[in-house]
Amino acid sequence: MSGRTTLSLRGVTHAAAIALVLFGSPLAAKQPAPPVAQAPAAAPTQEQAYSRTGGDIVGYDSIHHPVIGHGGMVVSQNAYGTRAGAEILRRGGNAVDAAVTVALVEAVSLARAGNIGGGGFMLIHMAAADGKPASTTAIDYYGVAPRKVTPDLLLDANGKFDRDKGWSFKGVAVPGTVAGLWAAHERFGKLPWANLVQPAIDLATNGVILSDAEAEATAQQSEALARDPGARAAYLKPDGTPYKAGDLFRQPDLAKTLTAIRDHGRDGFYKGWVAKKLVAAMKANGGIIDQGDLDAYRADVSPPIWSSYRGHPVAYMPPTASGVSVAEAMNILEHYPVGEMGWGSVANLHLLSETMKIVTSDRRLVGGKPDWNTPSKGLASKEFAAQRAALIKPDSALDEKSLPEGNPYPFESKDTTHYSVADASGNAVSNTYTLSASYGAHVVAPGTGFLLNNSLGNLAWGARGKEYPATQVVPGKRVGSTITPIIVFDKDKPWLVTGTPGGGTIIATMVQLLSNVIDHRLNVAEAAQRPRINQSDADRPMEMESGYSPDIARLLEEKGHKVVPSRTMGSTQSIMIEGDRFLGAADTRRPDALAVGVTE
Repeated sequence: MSGRTTLSLRGVTHAAAIALVLFGSPLAAKQPAPPVAQAPAAAPTQEQAYSRTGGDIVGYDSIHHPVIGHGGMVVSQNAYGTRAGAEILRRGGNAVDAAVTVALVEAVSLARAGNIGGGGFMLIHMAAADGKPASTTAIDYYGVAPRKVTPDLLLDANGKFDRDKGWSFKGVAVPGTVAGLWAAHERFGKLPWANLVQPAIDLATNGVILSDAEAEATAQQSEALARDPGARAAYLKPDGTPYKAGDLFRQPDLAKTLTAIRDHGRDGFYKGWVAKKLVAAMKANGGIIDQGDLDAYRADVSPPIWSSYRGHPVAYMPPTASGVSVAEAMNILEHYPVGEMGWGSVANLHLLSETMKIVTSDRRLVGGKPDWNTPSKGLASKEFAAQRAALIKPDSALDEKSLPEGNPYPFESKDTTHYSVADASGNAVSNTYTLSASYGAHVVAPGTGFLLNNSLGNLAWGARGKEYPATQVVPGKRVGSTITPIIVFDKDKPWLVTGTPGGGTIIATMVQLLSNVIDHRLNVAEAAQRPRINQSDADRPMEMESGYSPDIARLLEEKGHKVVPSRTMGSTQSIMIEGDRFLGAADTRRPDALAVGVTE
């Protein structure tokens, strides 16, 4: 595994000067790197490797080990999805083919997050082949505000966001999943589209055996699902009670919808009988999506945001995803000798917390078109990060008063699921998609069998619209998200393919996963399983998963942090590629997660 590159001391920043005082090893700000890696430092010696938890992948120094596969790999939150994707690779499909199948199968087997009624973000790397150069592409297929949206649509009588309206047909953004999968396959797929949809149809027709985790998740939401006739018919028993673990759960209406998608592609969802039922349910329940909205929806295909960390080029998802926020965080961390601090140390956690406070403040500038252009280049620039890193002090915590707003413009030139796919030809897909809330808006257009998202709630409703103009309510608005799939490169080839669900914890989770692998040289499974923290606004407490020493919280509070315990954060599903070997890490924070290689 590659270590840190050695950085010059020229142009040492304020942050690096602090690092010199604290750690005796300053790191200077680096210039923006093109998507070509610098030569990594020499691999650590065996003695150095064993001095850190997570040395080699089979030794006794690591508590957690990745699954080793050859010929390609799929890692997802759901075993049905992982196995179906791996089978597509075995049948000669490429990473994009497998990604399409995983998404559609999880719409059947992971109803709370897998979907065709929501949206998401996909990063695709295609290796050079058949005379075509290598390429990396970002596909934004997240929700779009309907054309008839108004600023008061989801407000209560007091002008505040009404959660009940958000969890209804009114709160649904125009779904993008089918358009996104179609766009990916149309550009990069290898096998016929129908072959990729059929596994999901078979599963919906024949049924899935509900795991304990899925049965419990449905039971927790059964009361909300029961309020909507379509959702009740699709996801609960005829008497309105939830299915139990071990039950065979069949979804005939969803099978019919998937069959339309198999036979007619994108049009099978956005036109024809499925679209008619969706529009009819909207009209009958106060929703505002019409056929014009479905006709107008397009996945946004663009280049990724490129940055680097310790010499590794990194492809991030552009806005309205949050790749620029992770890029900014990594650029700030690059000013400090994070590896020398030691994983989980007070210095390390203080730096992570302060970095996340800054990034959270700067997220006010991340928004969607048509009315907002995010200063992506500035937010992801090394120069802007150098300015923001200078705010961090070693022995005190930032608060709202001591954290000024940043200006990147001069540098311009909770229930979601993620899966990663890599094939033997060097292609890779990092995809995160969601219904926004667990089970989305808890509504189903009768006869269609799929849940609809509640993504309109992500916009800034009411008074928040003035405070956050980047995300205010505008017709046709691309809805924003903390989602951020990532591909890290070693030279010009994918090395780490990763992403996570987790709502407001996604950005911090990805920052820690990257730092764990690159700074602390943990194997990819160890990096996924270590405890995490989350930090949002500067005046909010630091959230901490269990697993840290109780002394750590006390020492952090002495620096001015307020520390509170937290439930688990995210569920990174990652693949590390080393030559012809694929190392899969399924994060056990989601009970049914699974990594499967084409050959073991």
